[in-house]
Amino acid sequence: MSARAVLGNLALGLASLALVAGAAELALRLAGFAPERQLATRRMVDARWTRLLDCYPSNPRGYFPIDLRTPENRALYGRIAPHRFEAIARDHPWAVLSEYNHLRFRELPPAPRPPGTRRVAVFGDSFTEGQGVQERDTLARVLEARLAASFPGRFEVRNCGRRGLDFPELSEAFEACLAYEPDLVVYALVLNDAERPPEFQSRQRYVNDWILDRERLADDAGSRPGPRSRLLELVGDRLSAWRVGRETTRWYLDMWSDANPGWARTQGRILEMDRQLRGRGARLVVAPWPLLVGLESGYPFERVHETLRSFCIGHAIAFHDLLPVFRGRRSSELWVHEVDRHPNELAQRLAAESLLPEVLRLDGR
Repeated sequence: MSARAVLGNLALGLASLALVAGAAELALRLAGFAPERQLATRRMVDARWTRLLDCYPSNPRGYFPIDLRTPENRALYGRIAPHRFEAIARDHPWAVLSEYNHLRFRELPPAPRPPGTRRVAVFGDSFTEGQGVQERDTLARVLEARLAASFPGRFEVRNCGRRGLDFPELSEAFEACLAYEPDLVVYALVLNDAERPPEFQSRQRYVNDWILDRERLADDAGSRPGPRSRLLELVGDRLSAWRVGRETTRWYLDMWSDANPGWARTQGRILEMDRQLRGRGARLVVAPWPLLVGLESGYPFERVHETLRSFCIGHAIAFHDLLPVFRGRRSSELWVHEVDRHPNELAQRLAAESLLPEVLRLDGR
């Protein structure tokens, strides 16, 4: 075949591809397709960390109770972050309030335990605290209500969740949790809790933590100049999701293995928690949350749950996996919001109901 013929075939092929791409672009535009983009979550917190608002750009489930645009709510919450309030109220008007004690727990201050009362502390990070969830719907409050229904006056449950913490900071929060003198601590572990030295943590630049969805946040989506190809954005989003998903899965799996030097230190910190509680005549139960992705089928982090189970059983620490109660459910029905994949009120209730028999078993009932 002559060079002219080869070039002709190549030109014909490129023209055909251009026609197909153009037709696909037109079809996407006629169908009204646009890549999913939502504004990131926002928060406002006062200087003393006594009140915090988690703020969202929409209220698809009708769950968020506070509309910051109303005059009464402007008066109630405008002083939490006065220099940012108007901008947040404009773009993130739907909010949930969290109120904290001096230990920065979403809970009553420590007080002497009433005679004959058993005290349970639910300990962990933002999953336990209940980010984006009304206080009455948090794991601690639902568990307390279920215990009270069967054993009135017998149990108190304290919410010792503190958002934004991993080990080693979680160890400091645990020390604060002991101020409640618990008989049982439920460590509601999240799969990003492990201690991570800088060389391991640096890998997070290439992953999405699958809790706050950073891949589709679009605070600046409208600022990009010029027309954008819907087809190229669709293909780019799919390729990015595949790459980031693969790297994220590997990051989480490695975090709880010898690939992360912090895993050994994390084991030591959990053992120290158990040692301190046993010295007080109390018990520890490790209850890992699943990440709320892939629950429909093929959940990618089974291996981490099994690693944690083997570790706990090998050191005679009670273990209660929360994964079975979530497996098979649609992941998105458990999210606080599309861009905030913390466990919502349904997920909090499911976790509490799953823990109820384990709490009673460890209490000897």
